[in-house]
Amino acid sequence: MSRIGKMPVEVPAGVTVTLDGQRVAARGPKGELELDVRSPIVVGWQDEPGKTIVVTRPTDEKAHRALHGLTRALIANIVKGVSQGFSKTLEIVGVGYRAQARGNGLELRLGFSHNIDFPAPDGIRLETPNPTTIIVSGADKQQVGHTAAVIRSFRPPEPYKGKGVRYQGEYVRRKAGKTAGK
Repeated sequence: MSRIGKMPVEVPAGVTVTLDGQRVAARGPKGELELDVRSPIVVGWQDEPGKTIVVTRPTDEKAHRALHGLTRALIANIVKGVSQGFSKTLEIVGVGYRAQARGNGLELRLGFSHNIDFPAPDGIRLETPNPTTIIVSGADKQQVGHTAAVIRSFRPPEPYKGKGVRYQGEYVRRKAGKTAGK
């Protein structure tokens, strides 16, 4: 049995989860999210409705085992997202590189001849506590990670001087570069 798939998902106070056939919908203080569960996997309540969600699989086939853990993890992410939310922090390194929140988006200055205006997708908040830090937050874990990856892709960190946009705590392997010849 899958170690992750067999763990029940606890529903915290303030979050309502509805199970309608193969559809799981969660509503909480951070928003609403839905998930369509693939057909061989069954989602139900453990004891009393509204407290604990259990994910089961029909057989021990490889495909069912793979979907079992995946489905449980996606449901846990939905429940956590609508109750607490997710966030990723990006750091900007480089002389003159900066970001500024503008309305429902972001203005980035990353050493190009033009500024990059990045509109925030629906359900995503972009904050800049200082000019070299960007906080991407929202209820959907996948959307938060994707938005952070798109912002990072505008100027990924380069290995010679380390300039660019990186995740907080990301290690950038540095190269020596050219040496002057004699």
